[in-house]
Amino acid sequence: MPQTRLLALLALGTALSGLPAAAEMPKSLNLNGATGLIDMPSGEAQEDARFTFSTALIGPVTRSSISFQITERLSGTFRFQVWRDWDTIIPGDDKFEDRSFDLRYQILKEGTYVPALTIGLQDFTSEGKFSSEYLAATKNFGERLKLTAGLGWGRMGSYGGIGAPFGDRPALPESDWGTPNVDQWFRGEAAPFAGVEYKISDQWTFKAEYSSDDYVLEEERGLIERDSPFNFGFEYQRGPNMRYGLYSLYGTEVAFAFHLILDPKTRATGGVMGAAPVPVKARPARTADPEAYDGGWVTQADAGPLLRKNLAKRLASDGIAIENLSYTATTAQIRIRSNRIDAGAQAIGRTARALSHVMPASVETFEIVPVVNGMGASKVTIRRSDLEQLEYAADNGSLLRQRVTITDAGPLPANAVGDDGLYPKFRWSLKPALKLSEPLKGDVGLRLAASYDIRPGLVLSGAVYKRVLGNVDRDGAYSDSTLPHVRTDNSRYSKYADPGLEQLTLAWYSRPATDIYSRVTLGYLERMHAGISGEVLWKPVDSRFALGAEVNYTRQRDTDGGFGFDEYDYDVVTGHVSAYYDFGNGYLGQLDVGKYLAGDLGATVSLDRVFANGWRVGAFATVTDVSTEEFGDGGFDKGIRFTIPLTWAMGTETRQTFAATLRTDTGDGGARVDVDGRLYESIREYHTQSLDPDWGRVWR
Repeated sequence: MPQTRLLALLALGTALSGLPAAAEMPKSLNLNGATGLIDMPSGEAQEDARFTFSTALIGPVTRSSISFQITERLSGTFRFQVWRDWDTIIPGDDKFEDRSFDLRYQILKEGTYVPALTIGLQDFTSEGKFSSEYLAATKNFGERLKLTAGLGWGRMGSYGGIGAPFGDRPALPESDWGTPNVDQWFRGEAAPFAGVEYKISDQWTFKAEYSSDDYVLEEERGLIERDSPFNFGFEYQRGPNMRYGLYSLYGTEVAFAFHLILDPKTRATGGVMGAAPVPVKARPARTADPEAYDGGWVTQADAGPLLRKNLAKRLASDGIAIENLSYTATTAQIRIRSNRIDAGAQAIGRTARALSHVMPASVETFEIVPVVNGMGASKVTIRRSDLEQLEYAADNGSLLRQRVTITDAGPLPANAVGDDGLYPKFRWSLKPALKLSEPLKGDVGLRLAASYDIRPGLVLSGAVYKRVLGNVDRDGAYSDSTLPHVRTDNSRYSKYADPGLEQLTLAWYSRPATDIYSRVTLGYLERMHAGISGEVLWKPVDSRFALGAEVNYTRQRDTDGGFGFDEYDYDVVTGHVSAYYDFGNGYLGQLDVGKYLAGDLGATVSLDRVFANGWRVGAFATVTDVSTEEFGDGGFDKGIRFTIPLTWAMGTETRQTFAATLRTDTGDGGARVDVDGRLYESIREYHTQSLDPDWGRVWR
């Protein structure tokens, strides 16, 4: 009986608990990329903010997953699964793919007598073939052993069932595919599962489990033979970031897993390599040298250009360019553009140090205005005497922040001294580029990009991309979508626009009023659409709340990556009203309501978690008046997105990032034009809620 085997496995775990102890056991991952045993989940949760890439090979099945511990208790997983040789029964159907989302919430944390208890939803927005719900409890016994027991429904309730405590599980109508299968949750046959983990050494762990997954679909296809409910395996932990596993599954299959474990809260290299900061230059005491504080220097005709030149030399080593410098006898305002340092607070600190070395002693107040796309993002006001007093004080970051004010940038002072050589400015680059469309699936190519800064806020830019290799679908067929093909002909663009013009735009950014920012972008906005995009944003510097509005007129481009529009002859006016809110602790919410590229009306809700070192992980969902049938597989637009700063991985100063957006399915409904330089993300880096979490770097 299945229950007898379950009891035998638990007895094995009890026997192992008497063995000698070692170091604390890690919270491991299963073949689905979620916290768990081998094929089953556990009751534990990963450390807060833990981000993992996982891939598992299970006979003819490949699972690739991305998981993120959203909070201490809540985690999510995006999974891409492929069954090879799927045409064993149905000839011609040579490959089956499935994309899915999981959510799990830890109800109880482990205590002295209480196990960790987690409730989870697996693959809860798909066709229902692989959906599961579960309750799992895990308890550690000593420092080597942990036991897990749970109850599963859906696919996890397909073997060794004990009844349907909450009623029968209804079939999922095709019209509901891609939407949360709420009517099925915890319905139907429930089945127990259990497992044991034993830590042999600091690197090696043994796992065994009793699985309640009967692999019915795979057995029907003749892909996997399930002769036993027991799975066994060994895992090897190589340092804090990599874990390997080798398993025997269901008496017939061998499986392999690899997990890459990343912590956005820390830096992979331990720190950022760059030029060391110079000390603050202290002024002589006023009583000792009163002439040093004489403000008569402001009347010298060459004072401005000379001061600006000396400041530029000092800041060049940090990749900081001076847009403008203005001054009085007691106050200096400097407008800067940080081209390399990834932390706003650090760029401000380096600028303040440079000012202490260059500005005459009479200047007591430093106003530092970070500039983004020609717009002043904020004004950070620092008293020079505070810099001199606090540089070597304990907790100097917090003490300085208490005395600093962050306000609206305000207009450019009339006496500002610019640099004739700063504009116009031409820049170009030829770099490798990775386009990730799903875990372990994407293109690697080369991107030739160039920009021409005509004057502050007016930028001409473009990019051409050439694919070198990859495994993205490039069959070039038109999709069968009943909506305008604003996104679903992606494979045609991938095949025929190679090389192709990704973007060629003229963008104008400005500050029409206090707390107001604006953008107008004209040209080939992205590889599928061209036109004109206008945006206005209201965002006070110290406010958690912001409002924006955007209007676009676009035409769909030809798939050859050139300049034409004849292939589709499709144009549309779209627009959104957007609300942004910073919930604190790095959580950002956004609501967009309006009209999308396919002409549909609806709303997008998104939640992102942003870390002080530049990491960003988020999820979004869009619901419009497009029906599930019209949208196609997936039902509605939803996905996850992440941004990894390269400085985090390489330890060198750079503002470059790697970003990807992964969707369960790509449909034409809920699609927005992809425009570079949208305002909220452009300017929030230098506002209070973004500067404060990493303010300690002002002294670095």
